[in-house]
Amino acid sequence: MIIKKAEFIISAVEPSQYPETGWPEVALVGRSNVGKSSLINTLTNRKSLAKVGATPGKTRLINFFNINDKLMLVDLPGYGYAKVSKEEKKSWGALAETYLNTRDNLGLILLLADIRHEPTDDDVTMVNYIRASGRKMAVVATKADKIGRGEYNKQIALIRKVLSLTDDIPVIPFSSVKRTGIDEVWSTIESILNLE
Repeated sequence: MIIKKAEFIISAVEPSQYPETGWPEVALVGRSNVGKSSLINTLTNRKSLAKVGATPGKTRLINFFNINDKLMLVDLPGYGYAKVSKEEKKSWGALAETYLNTRDNLGLILLLADIRHEPTDDDVTMVNYIRASGRKMAVVATKADKIGRGEYNKQIALIRKVLSLTDDIPVIPFSSVKRTGIDEVWSTIESILNLE
């Protein structure tokens, strides 16, 4: 996809604040420090469209980004960050759940998982939740610059096994540092959402 326009629209807490554009939406979910902001910045070729926090767990709202006036990237609060209170975790969970359960124009969920590690219980829970919701999904295996290319297949096989992914669900190695996987992520988004 050629990015002609990429802009932050709004941070929302509840459905009444979600932008009503009618465009298809791609939601990004994953652990707090998995690299959702870096993915958005790399995909859009913008340095600081999404704020990259020095401390994990910075995104506490749902952030909407307009791409080319025809698609919305939606950054959901990260899960699994140990240093926040149970109450805070609950409120983030409720925030994300409300969006995932109620948003009609949500066309694809990108689950981000660190390619170096086995997916966590939280990741498994999220995949089961997505499966139950009937939404389409793909997995972006982030931080691919941290391992050798020769290890990709082994780590992707591990991710597939732990998350019980069927063959039709793509797992894309991605690195914002080496800019690996950008075209693959965009072509997955375009084919699943039937964008020209």
